[in-house]
Order: sequence, then C-alpha cells, then structure tokens
Amino acid sequence: MRATMRRGLSTAMAAVLVGVLAAACGGDGDGSGSGPVELTVDVFGEFGYDQLYKQYEASHPNVKIRQRKVSTLDDYKPRLQQWIATNSGAGDVVGLEEGILPTYMQQKGKFLNLFDYGGRSLQQNFLPWKWQMGVSPDGEQLVGLGTDIGPLGMCYRKDLFKKAGLPTAREEVSKLWPTWDDFLSTGQRYQEKQPRTRWLDGPTAVLRATVLQNAGAGPGYSFFDKDDKLVFDTNPAVRTAFDTALKFERSGLTSDMSIFTPPWQTALKRDTFATVPCPSWMLGGIEEFSGDYGKGKWDVATVPGGGGYWGGSWLAVPKQTKHPKEAAELATFLSGPQGQTGAFKDKNTFPSSPQAAQDPAVAGHKSAYFSDAPTGKIFGEMAAQVKPVHLGPKNEDVRQAVENVLIAVGQGKVKPDEAWTKAVEAARKSAR
Repeated sequence: MRATMRRGLSTAMAAVLVGVLAAACGGDGDGSGSGPVELTVDVFGEFGYDQLYKQYEASHPNVKIRQRKVSTLDDYKPRLQQWIATNSGAGDVVGLEEGILPTYMQQKGKFLNLFDYGGRSLQQNFLPWKWQMGVSPDGEQLVGLGTDIGPLGMCYRKDLFKKAGLPTAREEVSKLWPTWDDFLSTGQRYQEKQPRTRWLDGPTAVLRATVLQNAGAGPGYSFFDKDDKLVFDTNPAVRTAFDTALKFERSGLTSDMSIFTPPWQTALKRDTFATVPCPSWMLGGIEEFSGDYGKGKWDVATVPGGGGYWGGSWLAVPKQTKHPKEAAELATFLSGPQGQTGAFKDKNTFPSSPQAAQDPAVAGHKSAYFSDAPTGKIFGEMAAQVKPVHLGPKNEDVRQAVENVLIAVGQGKVKPDEAWTKAVEAARKSAR
C-alpha cells in the first residue's frame, strides 16, 4: 500500500516499543483460553485499523490488541528483518508491503500457512491477482492475506493553485495534465507565480508512480525481471521513469523531500509544496500530518499518464507467535470485506476486496478533509485499471538507493548528466 508513508521514533515512542516488546510474540498467556490473549500488530504508515481493533475487542472480550506503528516503510523494514531473522520480537500479525513481500516469500517457513486456518475459503474476498501474490510460488502456502491496493491520484493544494492563477476545481485540474510532460509544464507555470513554494514535494513519488505505470503498461516488471534478475539498466520502463523524475529535479520544481520523513511531515503544515502524487493510502498520512492546517485546502485530481498504482500490503502471522489461532483469526477479520471497508472509511486505504469496493460506504465515499472529493469514485476508477507488476526480493533496496541519487541531484551533490550512471551503480550495489 504505502504503503504504501511509512523516520525516526521519538524517545517516548522508543520507550513504548520496549514496553510492549514482551507482547510482540503474543503477550500474556499460552493461548489456552485460561487468560486474556494479547495480540500485537506491527504496521507502517496508516492501515486504518484503530476502530476495527475496538470492534474486534468488543466481540472478542478475551482479546486485547496492541498496535506498533512507524511512519515509513524504510524504518519498518530493518526492524522486521531483525525480528524474522532472529525468530524473536515480531508481532502476532505483521504488515508486508508489496515491495518486501517477495523477500518473505523466500522465507515462507517463518510464517504460518494460513491455508491451515481457514484460508482456502477466503479466495473470493480478494481480487485474483492480489490473492495470488499472497500465495507461495509453489501454491502450497498462503503467506499473507491482502489488505489494500494503491490506485493513484494527484493530491493538490487548491488554495496555492488559486494564488498561482490555476484552476482549482478537480475536473479542470485533471485536464491540465494528461501526461507527465503536461504536469511538468503546469508546474513551471505555477513556479513562475509562486516562487516561494515548490510544485512537488520531491522526485521520489514521481519515480515510484511512473515506474509502476510504465511497467504495468509494458513488460510487467520493473527493476527485476520475472526470474528476479536485475534489469534496472536495460528495462525501458525504468529508464523512462527515471528520466521523468530527473526532469523535475533539473527544473528546480521539487522540495527534494522523501515522503513521510520528518521534513516532509513538517512541510505539510506549511505552504512548502503544492502537489503530491498520491496513492489512496497516502491520504491518511497527509491528513494526519497536515492536521487542521490542511483541512479543506487539499483536493484530489487524476494522475498524469492515466491509471497506475503504488503500494498495497498483506497481513501475515509469524510462526513465533504464541497465539497462532487467535492471530490468524484477527488477520482474517482485518483483511475481510468488512475490515477493508472500515479501513477505507478511516484512512482511504482502497480495498483489494471486490465486495468492499462495491460497498456504498466505499464507492460513494467523499472525503471531508479533501474538500469533499469523491475518493471512492476517483480511486475506484483507477483501481479498475491496475495492472500488477512483478517485484524482486531486493526491490526495496534498489528503489531506496536510486531515490537517494535523485535527491542528491536536487541537493547539488550529483550532476544531472551523471545521475543515470550513478543510479545504475547504486542499483547494482544494492541488488547484491
């Protein structure tokens, strides 16, 4: 998803994590039903589960749920890697974003086979491709149950658009940028009128969005081919996306920020940038970090290039849990149609469940925070166009390394003409 969002914990949060570490493998009790069962859920970004936890606890009085959340996937990834590698410390239920899912498919023995916990009856609850990605390549193990997908939109500050003399109505705004080149030229117009702010938050969101758009419309893979061989420097879908992101850096149109980092979070409370390519799940993060300052200032238009997605996650149960049955039941509830509907209502995480997507609470949803944008309709139309892209086990390592090169261009540390060569070097090194 984010999942799609998802740096640095405060001292207080670190203390909380230490405090709940004992609960990470299931908390108190032995799962026999003789005492309360405490389940820990590890997530990154905004999964939209707060109200769902309360509902579940109300109907399961013997269960207490604790959530451990960090803002970014880049922070979450090393923690999860350590927990799984050492067979200690992981939550009873863990979120696996699409970029790290292939890594854990190679370690499927570390997770419960959810086929053994009623999983075979759940297939109809998911889009076929979402379901299949949660099943091991040999078809023998259900490693994860799908949560959201990340159909793309473009979030924009309509108040800043107005100051720059641009249209503000989402239908008219969408017409400004059928292509990414149109989006660039619109940004140049904006920048001339609003030199104190930037058109984009940074190059990373553009890269992520366009890589998946291009790969979906082309070969069906991005940094790695379907045999998990690195093809970063030979895949036209990747080179085109990189060049697109680089154009915005060359033009000085970005704030050189990475999504969900502390500077990015702080910038949302200021007039720092006017647009963010946003998968549905990102709306929850923008709302959280922008707070009252941004309410009614943001809106959602369509994304350049038409269609596309970014992110989406699965829920898995590590074998180290002390409560396998209860953890599997919780994962099933959270990922079911009712759970996905509730998560979307709370944080705009668009469902991978067809039943949830068709629910009036989703299809007819409007976001009060985002100027009453019909997010159910906007993202629903984009979701129908999603073409899944194969990602290799080292996808996130390559992605992060290449994004760092783009950020370095904006910071003047890498010359634009040398950026692609540096990116290829970074990709090869991180893929080892």
